[in-house]
Amino acid sequence: MSVAARLFEASGFEGTSVAAILRAADVNSGSLYHFFASKEVLLVAVLEHHLACLEPTLLDPATRATDEPVERVFALLELYRGRLVVSGFTRGCAVADLLAEVGTRHGEARAVGAAYFARWAERVRTWIAADAGSWSGGVDAEALSRLTLSVAQGAIVQARAAGSIEGFDAAVAQLRLLFGLLRQGTEPAGRTRPTRRPTRPRASEVRAVAEAPAERPAEGVGAEDPAWWKAW
Repeated sequence: MSVAARLFEASGFEGTSVAAILRAADVNSGSLYHFFASKEVLLVAVLEHHLACLEPTLLDPATRATDEPVERVFALLELYRGRLVVSGFTRGCAVADLLAEVGTRHGEARAVGAAYFARWAERVRTWIAADAGSWSGGVDAEALSRLTLSVAQGAIVQARAAGSIEGFDAAVAQLRLLFGLLRQGTEPAGRTRPTRRPTRPRASEVRAVAEAPAERPAEGVGAEDPAWWKAW
């Protein structure tokens, strides 16, 4: 299954033949079909695998990056940025790619994909909600988390289409501006929030996540690499 996840990410669901999976996994067809009755069943298993890896591979590293809840949103987006750059814009969000490819043909695959994005948005909602109670005018943390998801996916698509990180950075910069506007007016008179530098996960962790094979979570270790950082 892990081999299929890697091949699906590289070549797509339709572009990956069962024969290619068998060769890469070094198994015979009987062994494969013993566990997966069809290629479509294997697709669902791959999506479930990505769902299981979401927290240790992306959400938990972003949580560890900073103690400031809202800044974890931008740490998460930095992990996607690193994946795009390291892969030469061939890797973005494997789940979104697969769902876009299969469309409405596979209801069970769509359900797993929906669960993946719901879990993604729920973690982001908790980060926003932890800080948004003090924001002026009130904030719908659920709606803002879904907007963040939309910005992330749209920014990934732009970067991959252009083969450049500029569109991604521009989209994230606008999201940061929106967050800043929502936070205005929450400080007592005569006080302003200090200007923060963009929060980033450790550069080594970005590289580890970006280069990690699809079949396993990544753990970032090693020295800082300032070349990764580009302010939004």
